[in-house]
Amino acid sequence: MSLIGQSVIVVGAGVAGLAVARALALRGAAVTVLEQADAIRDVGAGLQISPNGACVLRALGLHGALDAASTRAGAIVLIDGPTGDPVTRLDLARLRPDQGYHFLHRADLIGLLLKGAQDAGVTLRLLSRIETVDLSGAHPALLLDRGERIETPLLIGADGLHSRIRAALNGPAAPFFTGQVAWRAVVPADRTDAPVAELHMGPGRHLVSYPLRGGSMRNIVAVEERAKWAEESWTLRDDSMDLRLAFAGFSPRVRGWLDAVEDPWLWGLFRHEVARTWVRPMGQGGVAILGDAAHPTLPFLAQGACMGLEDAWVLARALATHDSAAAALAAYQEQRKPRTTRIVAAANANARAYHLSGLPRLIGHTGLRLLGRLSPGAMLSRFDWLYGHDVTRTDQPKF
Repeated sequence: MSLIGQSVIVVGAGVAGLAVARALALRGAAVTVLEQADAIRDVGAGLQISPNGACVLRALGLHGALDAASTRAGAIVLIDGPTGDPVTRLDLARLRPDQGYHFLHRADLIGLLLKGAQDAGVTLRLLSRIETVDLSGAHPALLLDRGERIETPLLIGADGLHSRIRAALNGPAAPFFTGQVAWRAVVPADRTDAPVAELHMGPGRHLVSYPLRGGSMRNIVAVEERAKWAEESWTLRDDSMDLRLAFAGFSPRVRGWLDAVEDPWLWGLFRHEVARTWVRPMGQGGVAILGDAAHPTLPFLAQGACMGLEDAWVLARALATHDSAAAALAAYQEQRKPRTTRIVAAANANARAYHLSGLPRLIGHTGLRLLGRLSPGAMLSRFDWLYGHDVTRTDQPKF
């Protein structure tokens, strides 16, 4: 189908929403992004863009902006949390050097995607909160909180964890608390620190940290197992003393970072199923979801943003290359659902592996050290299916 002049509404101005908006606008679509906030801002935090996400930004013409805003990662180092002793090192240099593995501030990624979308002609509407999604008519329709009704031939839901468009396609969902909470913070850093991600593992908890913005800042995500329920929200604050007490048994390096944390963000980790239905053809158009609206994931494989970027490219290409919207939407779900399901499952598995204690911990760390000495690239090669995948190429397998 031709996208020239095709009217598209995208709900949500996050990573996936802005990426699909630019991808569609570059193909000639008339795209409007609806965002409920009064400004495009993001809670300060870091994220990782591995080569499978970087290749999408390159294909969108944003690789220069990505390189300018990010730090190229050299390695991921697994560390015994209490002692501070290295367990093994994953050399990221062996991954696709043409794409790179990047650390960057989430706000910087949102900023470059927003500029890219607007440069491509995308219209942004702020203060556009969706109250109702109506899929009963000839076209998808939205009712905003101010009473405005918007109909569109093509509706794309990039509206995150609590997506109203996902609910309209699938009915209500019931995520469950994993028994884990996560703190996140950004603190001043030493510019001489190496550009590596450090994963400090301990019984019932772990902490990930890496440099941002040229090494001037350090991103921290710390996870603890607990029975107490915590709200699934990105905007809760916690007492920094709670964070420091949770990791009081970790190495001086970790405790030094945490001493600099003030008012960390805290959120409960909930497990969501990958959506059963991602698309619905309607007339000559239809509705689709992507990113967290389709496949929320736990933060243990650093793939949330990358999956949203992949979704955006595949959906836009499908709409541009198939004869009808119905065929395009079906192809998009068929290509993306198996891969994202596998990624979500791999993230779930990491949550268990990071928190071992007692004999299983001793055996696991010994095995990792031995594997690192005998075959340094073996552990990272297990993820070739993830990092080596390039959705911008047409000769790639489904996953």
